[in-house]
Amino acid sequence: MHDIKTIRDNPESFDASLKRRGAEPVSAKIIALDSSRRALSTQLQEGQARRNEASKAIGKAKATGDEEGAQALMAEVAALKTELPALEEKARIAGEELNTLMAALPNLPMDEVPQGEDENDNVELSRWGTPRVFDFAPQEHADMGPALGLDFETAANISGARFAFLKGDMARLQRAIGQFMLDQQVQAGGYMECAPPLLVRDEAMFGTGQLPKFSEDSFQTTDGRWLIPTAEVSLTNSVRETILAQSDLPMRLTALTSCFRSEAGSAGRDTRGLIRQHQFEKVEMVAIVHPDNSEAEHERMTQAAESILQLLELPYRKMLLCTGDMGATARKTYDLEVWLPGQDTYREISSCSNCGDYQARRMNARFRAEGETKGTQFVHTLNGSGLAVGRTLVAVLENYQQADGSVTIPEALRSYMGGLEKLEAMQSAKD
Repeated sequence: MHDIKTIRDNPESFDASLKRRGAEPVSAKIIALDSSRRALSTQLQEGQARRNEASKAIGKAKATGDEEGAQALMAEVAALKTELPALEEKARIAGEELNTLMAALPNLPMDEVPQGEDENDNVELSRWGTPRVFDFAPQEHADMGPALGLDFETAANISGARFAFLKGDMARLQRAIGQFMLDQQVQAGGYMECAPPLLVRDEAMFGTGQLPKFSEDSFQTTDGRWLIPTAEVSLTNSVRETILAQSDLPMRLTALTSCFRSEAGSAGRDTRGLIRQHQFEKVEMVAIVHPDNSEAEHERMTQAAESILQLLELPYRKMLLCTGDMGATARKTYDLEVWLPGQDTYREISSCSNCGDYQARRMNARFRAEGETKGTQFVHTLNGSGLAVGRTLVAVLENYQQADGSVTIPEALRSYMGGLEKLEAMQSAKD
């Protein structure tokens, strides 16, 4: 959500920033709706005040014997009682139309965000690690995984496409990856571990920007709740409708949860393997910070995500997303893309975004500055993957695969695997 005062004061600048996101200019319409709403609200307040004043005057007129005056006042009050509800409804409709328009607008990009239409216009900032040189043709995880316990056929029989059934040490490896990443973000990253709800209400989805525009991308239950597409929804909304003390900031929260996405906008993309599933696990990082510190926090959060890839010794590159590839709630986003030798390309494994006060305005999440007794400011919110568990599993399988079909367990994960050093074909696959 945007500050209406900023739009009134700088309409040309606002429209220019929207244009960078590929959106049509709307400042004139917003200002017109806001002016109408404010005028109607003023009329309503004046009418209510006059009704109250006239009601009191009726008694006084009768007390002095001014029956004619009392009758005139009574007629005026009766007319106002008829007019005010209609005026109130007009003000409500104008406010609703304004809110609907404002709620659908994306966040404005920061100046340093490159202009572009899609992922082809993203800017590579750096690379870490050197892709391994194989003495055999590396396979994709979807081809090598079934022998190791990655069962797509059973999952399809149970749930349909875009699900996986993990068995044996493969399931253990996925659990190990999630636990390792969560421990790293808590112990080294300084994030507070949380176990949030997986089902949320409309208000929570609206607060982080999934509603109203992206409802088709999520699953809704029969009682109207939503399965979270990411723990960002639950973690960020933990401060909704809250006034924090400045001393409460920064708040750094993390959670390992299941996530659920309908993938409505990705028909035909990544249909093989674990890259794009309806159900997956992810370690999410969320930060609630003072506005002056959000840019530094963005760098800190991204480094926390990078540390996982470095500890797992997985080559990756850091990308600055362009205006056309950035999520609607973000004003600046870094993507980390891990090297997948089976696909011979880099693929996104983490996305870290600075949302500024965009989500905070939708959630009404504020803080009171130290020494202030009056007035509040909106917090800034950030979110990032630290990391997506399924995609990390894919990266481990493909980067650590051996010629005999086994997979070497990265050193950082071995204590989580009871000392196991290698993932080998399951017995049923050997027979």
